[in-house]
Amino acid sequence: MPKPTRRDRADAIRFLSIDTVQKANSGHPGMPMGMADIAEVLWSDFLSHNPQNPHWMNRDRFMLSNGHGAMLHYSLLHLTGYDVTIDDIRQFRQLHSKTPGHPEYGETPGIETTTGPLGQGLGNAVGMAIAEKHMAAIFNRPNFPIVDHYTYCFVGDGCLMEGISHEVCSLAGTLNLGKLIVFYDDNGISIDGEVHGWFRDNTPMRFEAYGFHVIKAVDGHDSSAIHQAILDAKAVTDKPTLICCNTTIGWGSPNMAGTASTHGAALGEREVAAVRSHLNWPHEPFLIDDSVYAAWDARQSGAALEDEWNKLFARYHEHYPEVAREFLRRMENRLPENWQEQADAFLLSVNEKKQSVATRKASQFCLDQFANLLPEMMGGSADLTESNCTNWQGMKLFTSDTPEGRYLHYGVREFGMSVIMNGMALYKGILPFGGTFLTFSDYARNAIRLAALMRQRVVFVYTHDSIGLGEDGPTHQPVEQIPGLRLMPNLSNWRPCDTVETAVAWKSAIERQGPTCLMLSRQTLPFQERNARQLASIQRGGYTLVDYAEEQLPDAILIATGSEVALAVEAAKQLRAEEIYVRVVSMPSTDVFLAEDEHYRHEVLPVEVSARVAIEAAAGDYWYRFVGLQGKVVGLDRFGASAPAKDVFRDCGITTERVVAMTKEVIYSVACALRHVSEKCA
Repeated sequence: MPKPTRRDRADAIRFLSIDTVQKANSGHPGMPMGMADIAEVLWSDFLSHNPQNPHWMNRDRFMLSNGHGAMLHYSLLHLTGYDVTIDDIRQFRQLHSKTPGHPEYGETPGIETTTGPLGQGLGNAVGMAIAEKHMAAIFNRPNFPIVDHYTYCFVGDGCLMEGISHEVCSLAGTLNLGKLIVFYDDNGISIDGEVHGWFRDNTPMRFEAYGFHVIKAVDGHDSSAIHQAILDAKAVTDKPTLICCNTTIGWGSPNMAGTASTHGAALGEREVAAVRSHLNWPHEPFLIDDSVYAAWDARQSGAALEDEWNKLFARYHEHYPEVAREFLRRMENRLPENWQEQADAFLLSVNEKKQSVATRKASQFCLDQFANLLPEMMGGSADLTESNCTNWQGMKLFTSDTPEGRYLHYGVREFGMSVIMNGMALYKGILPFGGTFLTFSDYARNAIRLAALMRQRVVFVYTHDSIGLGEDGPTHQPVEQIPGLRLMPNLSNWRPCDTVETAVAWKSAIERQGPTCLMLSRQTLPFQERNARQLASIQRGGYTLVDYAEEQLPDAILIATGSEVALAVEAAKQLRAEEIYVRVVSMPSTDVFLAEDEHYRHEVLPVEVSARVAIEAAAGDYWYRFVGLQGKVVGLDRFGASAPAKDVFRDCGITTERVVAMTKEVIYSVACALRHVSEKCA
């Protein structure tokens, strides 16, 4: 067999993609067919990676933001020698396969991030480029560039129509991320047809305005032109690059190329056969010639690249042993050996100080401690630094000129901030956190969802957590956001009631391999007294804070979170004066509490006590899983109002008086129900 040409290698991608989509009768063949030539040049000539070790620390990162073209990526992984077999390729879009319908992080070796919701892979790429620039500034030494690689990203028209592309690329240009190279698949087609009717942006001018180096009108099917464009991109080190590639969706299909019909459906047996004839591809489905496999195989070259880096790192370790150990600790996401001891000491000190402050301020106290203890913590805010209290003592800004800094001004880009943080977490070595108002978590919800899907350690700091923010009014007062976030799988949520619970929430978020939302108050909240057992129980998500029934079962149980815990404690005092003895359960994290063993959960919420009232200044339906159908919820079934906080709480019925009245009502209704059952049984 003659040596395979570039076209042979690219056509291997095309036919694996169209045959797989045809077999599954589901998928997107057009993009892999159109971008195969670009992918062949990048992966054959430039990409630094090792298929035998997908987690090699200094690999180039490759993101497929237009993730519907997943078969492009799976074909590349299979052909270059990753643990993605031809049988895995055959199982495309089948249950529990390594080749799901869109790339999923953790499911397929070599997949750097979960993509599919358009534009988010691009944002992840920006986050990874930020991480690379930061880690290089922290750890590289003269003659020891241990962090030195590129981030590449494929995007389509759909990615650039999404607003997220503006948010992240505007920031990328500002930060001069010179090792970020983006390939724009400019094929002029989306699901609905030719995009000219709804997408006429001058994309090159748009990205030049962001501060990108833009390479225009590259023929996406001319390998020499693509190769030269990448060389030109790598020559510019002070700007990210956008390479605009003119391509034909479904390239190679004699009857359907250039049309939306190739975008999201199998071509059909007749057209697949026509493509084979048109491109002179003689092989049966899923059969690749050995010479093509050999031409693609990157295992030996990848191992050599990693071996060269390992030797560099070994010399680095000899010269800078402590720094080398710290680099490995961070890239392996391990906490320092003294973490537990120092964190516990901090919790005790917070408990001893007994400060009554807003929990957003308590969070800042935690950052003063934890961000200085953990150099991997990298924070920021979506233009609300002073309101979110996400800055800390001794911090330094991350800018294009000071990449060693650890604080990012994200600007008014809530979604962009969240997607970028996901990319930083995926990179490893960084524990990102970022702040905005809780109500604006809606802007970022899909990024939160992907953080949860990928189980990434990202901390979302959400302040102004209730109608307690008062005068800013209902546009800024979250009502449905708290229960909505609690419904998301793999996402942990904490709504602390004071400084101590805030410190425990931060400690939990740092130790957890998964995303966490911290919901923090604008208004001052009183410190709550606790004994040693109660202090230790906070980490279990819910615990008995006050129990006037002492050794007996209480007449009722009040369950509260955040600012409403103080309200529940006051209601309990008033009820005691009337010889009604209730228990107050503070439940800062329902998901953590529900993960506890049944014995503990029943100890805190004994099944024998069905008179229960939940109190939270948010939509209340979620709480019926805790109070049952006989219980009551003091919550919100409306939006708030613009007024001082006390007036808004009173207007919305979140008051001590209402809690007292509702508790009595619940106790009475439960007693009547029991009496009715007793009489019926008699």
